[in-house]
Amino acid sequence: MNLLTQYKTVRQLTESICKPLQKEDYVVQPVVDVSPPKWHLGHTTWFFETLILKAHAKGYTEYDTNFNFVFNSYYESLGARVIRTQRGNLSRPTVDEIYLYRAHVDKAMEQLLAGPVSRELETLIVLGCNHEQQHQELLWTDIKYILGHNPLFPAYSDQPPKAHRKTSRSPLAQIQEGLYDIGYDGDDFCYDNEQNRHPVYIQDFMMATELVTNEEYLAFINEGGYKNFVHWHAEGWDWVRNNNIEAPLYWHFIEGQWFNYTLQGLQPVRMDDPVIHVSYYEAAAYAAWQGKRLPTEFEWEAAADRFTWGACWEWTESAYLPYPGFTRAEGAVGEYNGKFMVNQKVLRGASAFTSPGHARVTYRNFFHPHLRWQLTGIRLAQ
Repeated sequence: MNLLTQYKTVRQLTESICKPLQKEDYVVQPVVDVSPPKWHLGHTTWFFETLILKAHAKGYTEYDTNFNFVFNSYYESLGARVIRTQRGNLSRPTVDEIYLYRAHVDKAMEQLLAGPVSRELETLIVLGCNHEQQHQELLWTDIKYILGHNPLFPAYSDQPPKAHRKTSRSPLAQIQEGLYDIGYDGDDFCYDNEQNRHPVYIQDFMMATELVTNEEYLAFINEGGYKNFVHWHAEGWDWVRNNNIEAPLYWHFIEGQWFNYTLQGLQPVRMDDPVIHVSYYEAAAYAAWQGKRLPTEFEWEAAADRFTWGACWEWTESAYLPYPGFTRAEGAVGEYNGKFMVNQKVLRGASAFTSPGHARVTYRNFFHPHLRWQLTGIRLAQ
């Protein structure tokens, strides 16, 4: 796939994700972690305009000088910005204006890509495409949160979800102790936090070849898992009590039956599906209840060829830290990962919402332990 085709494919997918939405859906921000869909549309466009067109396209005319303030996410080196909690207050620019903004930038990008592109510029454009793919996954989960917290539980789509099928005959994979090379060493795209590839010594361990299912997690609920502090980290137990947590996100107990919100609306919980939308606190508590544990991110990568992954992001026991030899890039691009390496846990794998071609075994996702609006699940180790 050439660079222009890659760019157009990524940009079109973003808009196709938003196509089923009503105008009112584009503006809602129920909580700080969820951004309105129209902000994602604008921010991913701002990335190409600010970091590529304004710096590399001769004669480029900036669409609106206010948009740098509106759509800058967290790049301190690129100026002031609307704080994250205020994104839902942006009734202007309108949805229609943002689509015009996208068209303006797309036209300029296509003109830029029609000519010769340096290796440095190509690298930056590929980063921009991968950045937008990240926001595609966020779009899916933010849309689900917006609709899933509407009292009417409206459906995003009437397409039935894919059935989950177990893929392994053996419930556990034995992984031998030894040195394992961890991190990316290929020639295709990766984020800087996936490098440098380095050896890690791992002890013997066992890894579950299947994810924890809704049925298995329901047993934890039914046996008082959310009411017994023994299973929980201290911060996790405080989180449960302070927020009255009793089940995974989107679960509702109605007339003696568990339902959960899906993109197809409110549905009975499908017992064979992997449990998703659980926090690290919940994942760790479930593991403790089972007398097991979560794998480290290094164990996960060493064992990944022994099981099927990609249904949901999988919590690990690893803190989000830089690999040996990590160096922060200069300028705004260097803010992309370096500034977040504190107080977060690593997740591995991918999810059903991950954009095509974006998943790889070395990908390191990361979130604070209490967050669960992403498709986050559990794989056990022992």
